[in-house]
Amino acid sequence: MEQLRPIRVAIVEDDTALREGLRMLIAGTPGYRLTGAFESVEASLEPLSADGPDVLLLDINLPGMLGSQAAGVLRERLPRMQILMLTIYAEQDRVFESICNGACGYLLKKTPPARLLEAIREAHEGGSPMSPEIARKVVTLFRKTHEPADPQERLTPAEVRLLRLLSEGHSYQSAGEELHISVNTVRNYIRNIYEKLRVHSKSEAVTKALRTGLIS
Repeated sequence: MEQLRPIRVAIVEDDTALREGLRMLIAGTPGYRLTGAFESVEASLEPLSADGPDVLLLDINLPGMLGSQAAGVLRERLPRMQILMLTIYAEQDRVFESICNGACGYLLKKTPPARLLEAIREAHEGGSPMSPEIARKVVTLFRKTHEPADPQERLTPAEVRLLRLLSEGHSYQSAGEELHISVNTVRNYIRNIYEKLRVHSKSEAVTKALRTGLIS
């Protein structure tokens, strides 16, 4: 019987003890292969771009570029790589920022090893694993903040389609290709979206559109 290819996993975590523990867990478990372990996003960019693991375990609070911000950068470079965020506690704002930037799941660092391995496999197979505490916060926040869109915040159909593509992890380039418009036109749409929604970043725009029901 042909042996299945192991899931290739990389780690970005600045806590040395936790990073080494994750390294040993993944490297020592059949069906998984460790491709690299790094203490910062900056240190990981070149190796990840060259190696392209299947799943990345990404700490949310890192020295230098935060993991929640880096998710978008890494997804643009490696669109097929699945990103699982790791955090000590469930921060609502960071949860939404990470997910809007392309993370597929969100786990607490206290997650048991067996569940962590299961979550890596889920992410690799197209799932969106979340620790129960985080999933509950996500549901609660959507319930509390799901308001009808303000008439002043209404977007054009093209702007809504662009926001939906960005929420799915597309870059400006790939979103433009999907909409058959240039990158410069995408940027013009983005400026209009920011003004209408009164936001200042892509993650804020996507988050507000999700909260108000402009996209789902």
